[in-house]
Amino acid sequence: MFLTKKHLPRRTFLRGVGAAISLPLLDAMVPAGTALAQTAAAPKPKTGFFYFPHGAVIDRWTPQAAGRGFDMPQILAPFEPFKDQMTVVSGLRNKAAEGAGVHSVNPGTWLGCTSPFLPNLDKSQSGKSADQIIADEIGQDTPFPSLELCIEPRGSTGTCSKDLGCGLGSTISFQSLLQPLPMEHNPRKVFFRLFGQGDTAAEREAIILQASSLLDLVSESSASVRSRLGAADRARLDDYLGSVREIERRVQIMSDQDFSGFDLPDAPAGLPGTFDEHIKLMFDLMALAYQAGLTRVVTFMMAAEVSMLTYNQVGISEAFHPLSHHQNNADKMARLAVVQTYHSTVFAGFLDRLKNTPDGDGSLLDHSILLYGSNMSNSNLHNADPLPAAVFGHGYGRIKGGQHLAYAQDTPHANLMLTLLERAGVARDAIGDSSGELAEV
Repeated sequence: MFLTKKHLPRRTFLRGVGAAISLPLLDAMVPAGTALAQTAAAPKPKTGFFYFPHGAVIDRWTPQAAGRGFDMPQILAPFEPFKDQMTVVSGLRNKAAEGAGVHSVNPGTWLGCTSPFLPNLDKSQSGKSADQIIADEIGQDTPFPSLELCIEPRGSTGTCSKDLGCGLGSTISFQSLLQPLPMEHNPRKVFFRLFGQGDTAAEREAIILQASSLLDLVSESSASVRSRLGAADRARLDDYLGSVREIERRVQIMSDQDFSGFDLPDAPAGLPGTFDEHIKLMFDLMALAYQAGLTRVVTFMMAAEVSMLTYNQVGISEAFHPLSHHQNNADKMARLAVVQTYHSTVFAGFLDRLKNTPDGDGSLLDHSILLYGSNMSNSNLHNADPLPAAVFGHGYGRIKGGQHLAYAQDTPHANLMLTLLERAGVARDAIGDSSGELAEV
């Protein structure tokens, strides 16, 4: 048998003077005659943890029926096109999120399931979040073992406490309870971090400012690589580079906008003018990072605890946090559900992009394990039982999908964390107060 297929290394870059762009997985990166699953080119699961604050209106989130014939209540309705890759998990409780300082500890206890208020806790050794456990195991051979992103910056919403500082309330990613990882909210900085070159952020920005585009800098390399690809890979490369170009254009437009005719306060350069633009651009950057193989682990806070954002784009002018204290008022709960449905709609747009992005022998969504949820249940009660949680993606066939799993009350939320670690290929005996894996997932 003669094999003439050309082979490109998985870590092929398009290079130019002062710039480099990583490529997505192409057929040409798989040695001829070799099954994808048997090669080093076979990517490990993409994992993501996507947090929304203030819980959910639970009866508008939780399906009435368990099993595979479940319904899609209001807040989950935007996920109907992804039902076969969706696992709703109900009945979970996170005791670590209960007690003092709810908004100050909710984000920081979601993925580690450990509370700083537990007696005799060695804070230097406890509390590593699930995303960082995964990053340690399967993220070290990527340029960015993990990405930590958000919409509202650290300390902007009053989630700091006298005893704990701002860490537990402003990030969901932790090396330990004493090592919160900061989250980046500026899409321009994220773009430069992912695609810029240079020893410092200032050098990377200077390189970009001296050229019209990263793609222009690597055009010669791009043409050379393209000439070595088959038709399918050329189309895939063109689509990927087109996405890079589009985000370049959007970031540049936002940095060049003139608001001199408006009575607006000063804002950091690169931040979009609306929340809707901001969150969608951040999701596009995350999708690109997955597609390019720049990272396998992403954490994202869709809004901060005690957020004062308004959602005028869906007709809600009240600030998010005050609205979440609905006092069981039917009208306020209905408006809160509109906000929560908007979050689902935006996340569904991200899922759609992953579903329609080829990745080896499937799509990015086929190869992902994504948790979408909150560490609060009823925002009016500040409780953490039962938590809203949904898992998306098949994780290379390790996640069944297409089901609503309703567990007994008080089932530890940590059991889901332990299960997702196992499905990502990371073996652990326990995390937080876990009592075992959820085999049905």
